[in-house]
Amino acid sequence: MTRTWFITGTSSGFGRLMTEKLLARGDKVAATLRKKGSLDDLKEQYGDKLWIAHLDVTDTAAIYAVVKGAFDAFGRIDVIVNNAGYGLFGAAEEVSDDQIRHQIDTNVIGSIQTIRAALPLLRAQAGGRIIQVSSEGGQIAYPNFSLYHASKWAIEGFVESVSQEVAPFNIDFTLAEPGPTMTNFAAGLVSPPKMDVYENTPAGDVRNMIASGEFEIHGDASKMAQAMIDSVDVNPAPKRLTMGAGAYASIHHALTQRLQELESQKDLAISMDRD
Repeated sequence: MTRTWFITGTSSGFGRLMTEKLLARGDKVAATLRKKGSLDDLKEQYGDKLWIAHLDVTDTAAIYAVVKGAFDAFGRIDVIVNNAGYGLFGAAEEVSDDQIRHQIDTNVIGSIQTIRAALPLLRAQAGGRIIQVSSEGGQIAYPNFSLYHASKWAIEGFVESVSQEVAPFNIDFTLAEPGPTMTNFAAGLVSPPKMDVYENTPAGDVRNMIASGEFEIHGDASKMAQAMIDSVDVNPAPKRLTMGAGAYASIHHALTQRLQELESQKDLAISMDRD
């Protein structure tokens, strides 16, 4: 079964990989990117099966115009893939106000507005699937990634809620949660000037591990891109798609610890209801 997809952030990484795989199997793709020209090779090869638009997801008006343009171009979009995003890498005290705002504007508000722009069009065609690319960092947290985690935990909460709101319209969601993966994510990290006071702290330890290569990355980006594509054939839609042994281990540990902490407070929690 061929489908038509709308994917943000296709210049590289998961977005580029998914676009390549989908076109190769005969699907159509509406691809957005910030780096103009980065899909010219695919456009030359696949012609009208690939629709390309420049988009900065911090521009809400542009999001609505581009989403509508993609639906107008293809008539129907079966799957929306919210992939555009990046990581802000620094201790909370180190990052600037402008960096905080841009991280939230890109990873949270940009994703929310893309979904909001698509919802009425998906309703009008009686349904569709939305894949929100999150991260293991939507359920766990490393030091020195506080603002990145804030963005991923936020978008996961939004998807948890909106998925319930639009389920009656046959619109389904999946949160894709990759662990550390061999993409260009690390190269795209934005880092503020570091403060020496954090050198011998957990934040400094993580920073040094990444700089030295000690922070091991085992995830296969191509396999993960394929898993996201394959998830659309699964019904009902998986609420979450955990990708990578590292992601499984870290999320399992975090959830187990969280449940243990919750159970330890059961009697106290219940005692706080009105008599």
